This record gives sequence, structure tokens and C-alpha cells, in this order.
Amino acid sequence: MPDLLPPIPHPTRKKLLEVKGLKKHFPIEKGFLRRVTGHVKAVDDVSFYIQEGETLGLVGESGCGKTTLGRCVVRAIQPDVGEILLRLPDDTIVDLATLGRSELRAVRRHMHMIFQDPYASLDPRMTILDIIAEPIINNGIAKGEELVEKVKELMRVVGLDVQYLKRYPHAFSGGQRQRIGIARSLAPNPRLIVCDEAVSALDVSIQAQILNLLQDLQEQFHLTYLFIAHDLSVVEHISDRVGVMYVGKLVEMAETEELFVSPRHPYTEALLSAAPKTDPEKKSGRIILSGEIANPANPPSGCYFHPRCNYAQDICRQQTPAWDEVTPGHFAACHFARELSLKGAE
Repeated sequence: MPDLLPPIPHPTRKKLLEVKGLKKHFPIEKGFLRRVTGHVKAVDDVSFYIQEGETLGLVGESGCGKTTLGRCVVRAIQPDVGEILLRLPDDTIVDLATLGRSELRAVRRHMHMIFQDPYASLDPRMTILDIIAEPIINNGIAKGEELVEKVKELMRVVGLDVQYLKRYPHAFSGGQRQRIGIARSLAPNPRLIVCDEAVSALDVSIQAQILNLLQDLQEQFHLTYLFIAHDLSVVEHISDRVGVMYVGKLVEMAETEELFVSPRHPYTEALLSAAPKTDPEKKSGRIILSGEIANPANPPSGCYFHPRCNYAQDICRQQTPAWDEVTPGHFAACHFARELSLKGAE
């Protein structure tokens, strides 16, 4: 379908997105006068990049800041500090964090988001035609009969029957609704798609279908994904590289196979140990972390993970670990990343 979504030329592996020192703190308000008494550090000095055509998986416990980070990247939320550098089709680079409303509107078509809940993310009062057509209309891509044809082609691409064009979301299953959401995200021909727990609300069999669809679309249209999830098996299946978040900070990032086989941060080791085993006869080697997750409104000194870490020493309580490239392409924020011998996934 060359007229609808022309694929971007073969990738040169340039950086499509680069995030530098991103912070998003939410104020804590108390009392009748709503005085600010503190801040929740949802995203706390995060830096990473995504190359054209790759998938960066982002994992971590609930509440670690994954979704907030994704929403900041597409400017659904205004970050407090940091840069969000996006490469446009003409190779110019814009900082999304500093763009005003009119400037942001002009570049928003190059990035989109697939939401977690396929039931809440679609307007129940709009037909499927209206839902998919909305970003096409807003970006001035097509109108009239051409618009309808583009919507029909998008429905075919994601595996939906075009005879359902005038139906409403309530008539579809969860998997079908997520396909509608994917079609809506594809409509303005974006370069970057943030998938926020895009399969976590679906049955396992449907998850596999949607994951395969996302991979097919990535190959066909040279899409770039920031894939946010908490299911390690899903992340391992779809990601080229994986980043691990803990209490608003990135603690490790590496190529998928490298991270799963040879983690360099104790938190990553604990996450991998908690993944379900495929062999029921195999004894579980799960690492049970002591204590509670750090409070993002009042995080501990030094390394945020040190109160729960089995390897913590005095320096971990006193100094914040640097974001260090332990081996080529493998980054970790741990004082002992070069010394520890941690266990990977089995």
C-alpha cells in the first residue's frame, strides 16, 4: 500500500530519539490552601537513546515511572527538566521538551502512543471510521473519499474487516480493540510509537497475535518502538535492547540477550529470578527482596536500591552510583557492577 504508509528507506542506524537528563516530579499538596509539601520523583534524571528501526523494552515494578516516562517522550506530559531530541524525516533534530503548542502540533504526527487499556482508550461514542480517521484529519493528510479509503486500508493492515467500519467499540473484543488502537497510531505515518503495556490487558493467545502484528508492522514500515511492559518474557521476545527502571531511575540497559544472560545490577538479577520457569520440575531460584520499594517522594540516600540489596555496602548508602558503561553497550548504575557475578535468566 505505497500511497498510505510509504516505508522509510533502509535504516542507517541513526539515533531517532535521544533523552537526556529527563525529570518529572509531581507536587504533593496538602491542606485547604493546597500548599506544596514535597514532590513525587516519578522520573528522576533518565537518559537513553533509541536507534531507527529498533525496539527498546522498558521494564520495572509497578510505580517505577515507566508510563510517566513514555508519556513525557510523546509530550502527553510536560517534563520538568531535560531534553527529548527527535530526528525528523529531513534529518533535523527538535527538542520536544521545549516546543510550544503550535510547534508541537506540527511534529506530533511523527510520534504516537498505543495505550494499555483497549476498552478505555477508545471513545465509545465514535465509530471505528471516526476513531482511525481523527489523526488523519487533524494532520491534514486526507479528506473525503480518500480519507475513507485510507481508513479501510489501515483496517486491512491490522487484520480487521472493513465491513465493521461503522460499528462502535463496544461491538469488539479486547484484541480487536487493540488492533483499532494500533490502526489509529499508524494513521499519521509516525516514526516512533510508544507502546504502553500494549498487551498486558489481553489473553495470552491474543498477546501473541498482537506482538506478531507489531513486529510485522515494524518490518513493513520501519517503525521504532519504545515498548513498556512488566512481563519479562514479552520484553525478551520483542526487544532489541532492554532498560530496567527502579523508582524513577534507569539502573541497567543492554542488548536483550546480554541483559538476560549476564545482568550487572542486583535489581535486574532479582527481576529475572522472579520470571516463571517453563520447566515445572525445575527448582525455583527466586531471589526474595527484603523491605519495601523506596518511596519516590522520599527516596533513600545513595543508591535507591540499597535498602533491599543483598550486596549493599557503606558506599551504596552514601553515594549515588554513576551511569557506567560496564562493557560495550551494557550500562549499569551500580558501584559494584564490574565486580559482581550475578545470575541471569534460566
